Amino acid sequence: MVPAVIALFGPTGVGKTAVALALADRLRAAGEDPVAVSADALQVYAGLETLTGAASPAQRERLEHRLVGFVPVDRRFSVAEYAQLAHAEIDGLLAAGRRPIVVGGTGLYLRAALAELDLAPPPPPGVRERREAELAQRGAPALHAELVTADPATAATVDPQDGRRIVRKLELLDAGHGSDPRGSDPSRTEEGDPLGSLWTAATRHPTVLAGLTMERDALTARVEARVDAMVAAGAAAEVARADAAGASETARQALGFAELLAGDVEAMKRGTRRLARRQETWMRKLGGVRLIDVTGRDPDDVAGAVGRLAASPPQ
Repeated sequence: MVPAVIALFGPTGVGKTAVALALADRLRAAGEDPVAVSADALQVYAGLETLTGAASPAQRERLEHRLVGFVPVDRRFSVAEYAQLAHAEIDGLLAAGRRPIVVGGTGLYLRAALAELDLAPPPPPGVRERREAELAQRGAPALHAELVTADPATAATVDPQDGRRIVRKLELLDAGHGSDPRGSDPSRTEEGDPLGSLWTAATRHPTVLAGLTMERDALTARVEARVDAMVAAGAAAEVARADAAGASETARQALGFAELLAGDVEAMKRGTRRLARRQETWMRKLGGVRLIDVTGRDPDDVAGAVGRLAASPPQ
């Protein structure tokens, strides 16, 4: 039987990585072969692992993590690119009988990993109908050839036989939008979106969505300690190196990047506390989430609760 996807989401500092590691130990003891797939907008960047709280080398030895630290820091990166990669990772793991544990702090990236999202605005009236009629008359390869001429980079990401996606890309171009009209700015992919506005219950695979929560004062203390630990581990020097290397606009959206460049650790703490509150508010309104209060509990205890949810996954 193909295992269900397990998704762990929660505010920054709540302990998602520790729970994922403990859960992986339990799954391996039961004969499974789990792999973590990161759903974080900034952990994709190589050279910002400390600042973004990515799994450490020791943690990655204990549990394989994918989609972490693979994008050069001077390159822009978008949620559309991420979604394609995440779908391929999850599909491949399931096909191999392995258990994906999707671990995320960025709401849109979690949704992009688990569902098929249309992030673009709707086309002007009549555009879709015209393009769909052309698809029926001319076929997907002919429309794909048109897309190659108009936008070669986008065309390279689309199967020439995938008529639906080709039509959607051409609609965007017809409307004067680029291939990713929402943009590749992770600052616009956080929980500032209308709550749940892009979520869909139609996940691509059966998925257990476990939301980790923590009492507010305890979480605030965790956030403070987390920022202090990052600074002690060299986050400021990491940011300085990235800045000197020409960090892209999207890489610079990492929480604490600008603050540490300015030497303002307290501003980083304030921003992190605000983000944690937004993440938790968004998560509590997420349809289908199973909330688990982790206050005062060790990661193995929480992992046991997640494992029990996974033992009776949604259909």
